[in-house]
Amino acid sequence: MARERKFSKDELFHETKQLLLKQGYDGFTFGLLADSLHVSRGALYKYFENKDELLTNFVFYEMDQFLLQLKQIDAQQGFEAQFDFLLQLIFSHSDIQKLIKVGQQIPNNEKKFGKLHFDMYQYLQGFIELGKEEGKLKPHIPNAVILGYIFQSVAIPNHFDIPTSVWVSSIKEIIRHGMFTNK
Repeated sequence: MARERKFSKDELFHETKQLLLKQGYDGFTFGLLADSLHVSRGALYKYFENKDELLTNFVFYEMDQFLLQLKQIDAQQGFEAQFDFLLQLIFSHSDIQKLIKVGQQIPNNEKKFGKLHFDMYQYLQGFIELGKEEGKLKPHIPNAVILGYIFQSVAIPNHFDIPTSVWVSSIKEIIRHGMFTNK
């Protein structure tokens, strides 16, 4: 009997992420993952009972990594620096929104993933309050609307293949100053 190929957690989660982003929740299977890792499906079942258990672990891992980096926002001095840090982080993890949506599709986990999303927004309340204190954000706009606007703006797909630097700076400009001219 041939020896089963070993794989690391990093390899497993990397391949899981690639397949999820390409296939989505419904198209993701242990068979596809096993093929990508060059292992048998049985090798995966040694660690996870089913795809939902794997995907739950994977999405929580990804969210934890994102939140660990997000906590560094407090080390940035002033709202503008925190804003730039947040957008850089979100753009470097542009697939986090898709992964949250995948997580919400996993049966019996909707509440857990909804809570993660809520926790992320709760953590950013200090960022929004700082912006309002410094007079950078309009105080009458609800915090959740501001955060939702930022996250959804970053999630806009670049269908026309505008160069990334132009795309990012344009989204930053629209978030900061709107799209209307002063005329």
